[in-house]
Amino acid sequence: MAHEVRIPKLGVAVEQGQITEWLCADGDTVAAGQAIYVLATDKTETEVESPADGQISIIGEVDEDYPVGTVVATIN
Repeated sequence: MAHEVRIPKLGVAVEQGQITEWLCADGDTVAAGQAIYVLATDKTETEVESPADGQISIIGEVDEDYPVGTVVATIN
Protein backbone atom coordinates (compact mmCIF):
# COMPACT_ATOMS: atom_id res chain seq x y z
CA MET A 1 0.00 0.00 0.00
CA ALA A 2 1.35 3.42 -0.91
CA HIS A 3 1.73 6.01 1.83
CA GLU A 4 1.11 9.63 0.87
CA VAL A 5 3.52 12.34 1.99
CA ARG A 6 1.54 15.57 2.43
CA ILE A 7 2.30 19.17 3.29
CA PRO A 8 1.62 19.30 7.06
CA LYS A 9 -0.25 22.02 8.92
CA LEU A 10 2.49 23.53 11.09
CA GLY A 11 0.38 26.17 12.82
CA VAL A 12 -3.15 27.45 13.23
CA ALA A 13 -2.79 30.18 10.61
CA VAL A 14 -0.53 28.28 8.20
CA GLU A 15 -2.30 27.53 4.93
CA GLN A 16 0.67 26.74 2.66
CA GLY A 17 4.37 25.93 2.63
CA GLN A 18 7.31 25.85 0.25
CA ILE A 19 9.59 22.87 -0.26
CA THR A 20 13.08 24.36 -0.04
CA GLU A 21 15.07 21.13 -0.30
CA TRP A 22 14.57 17.40 -0.73
CA LEU A 23 16.88 15.51 1.64
CA CYS A 24 16.59 12.33 -0.44
CA ALA A 25 16.43 11.57 -4.15
CA ASP A 26 13.54 10.19 -6.16
CA GLY A 27 13.67 6.39 -5.90
CA ASP A 28 15.69 6.32 -2.66
CA THR A 29 14.76 3.91 0.11
CA VAL A 30 13.67 5.86 3.18
CA ALA A 31 12.87 4.86 6.77
CA ALA A 32 9.94 5.96 8.91
CA GLY A 33 11.01 9.00 10.91
CA GLN A 34 13.80 9.95 8.49
CA ALA A 35 13.84 13.62 7.44
CA ILE A 36 12.93 13.69 3.75
CA TYR A 37 12.35 17.36 2.91
CA VAL A 38 12.58 20.88 4.31
CA LEU A 39 9.36 22.91 4.44
CA ALA A 40 9.42 26.69 4.83
CA THR A 41 6.49 28.85 5.93
CA ASP A 42 6.43 32.57 6.59
CA LYS A 43 7.57 31.90 10.18
CA THR A 44 9.66 28.74 10.26
CA GLU A 45 11.66 26.10 8.40
CA THR A 46 11.02 22.48 9.39
CA GLU A 47 12.34 19.08 8.35
CA VAL A 48 9.42 16.78 7.51
CA GLU A 49 9.80 13.09 8.33
CA SER A 50 8.82 10.04 6.34
CA PRO A 51 5.60 8.40 7.57
CA ALA A 52 6.75 4.92 6.49
CA ASP A 53 9.57 2.70 5.28
CA GLY A 54 9.92 2.16 1.53
CA GLN A 55 10.91 3.64 -1.80
CA ILE A 56 10.01 7.31 -2.30
CA SER A 57 8.50 8.74 -5.47
CA ILE A 58 8.84 12.52 -5.39
CA ILE A 59 6.05 14.64 -6.89
CA GLY A 60 6.62 18.08 -5.33
CA GLU A 61 9.11 20.55 -6.78
CA VAL A 62 11.67 22.61 -4.86
CA ASP A 63 10.84 26.34 -4.54
CA GLU A 64 7.13 25.74 -5.19
CA ASP A 65 4.36 26.73 -2.76
CA TYR A 66 1.79 24.06 -1.87
CA PRO A 67 -1.42 24.28 0.16
CA VAL A 68 -1.57 22.26 3.39
CA GLY A 69 -2.63 18.68 2.61
CA THR A 70 -1.11 18.53 -0.89
CA VAL A 71 0.51 15.18 -1.71
CA VAL A 72 4.18 15.86 -2.55
CA ALA A 73 5.47 12.26 -2.59
CA THR A 74 4.41 8.66 -2.19
CA ILE A 75 6.23 5.83 -0.43
CA ASN A 76 5.78 2.23 -1.59
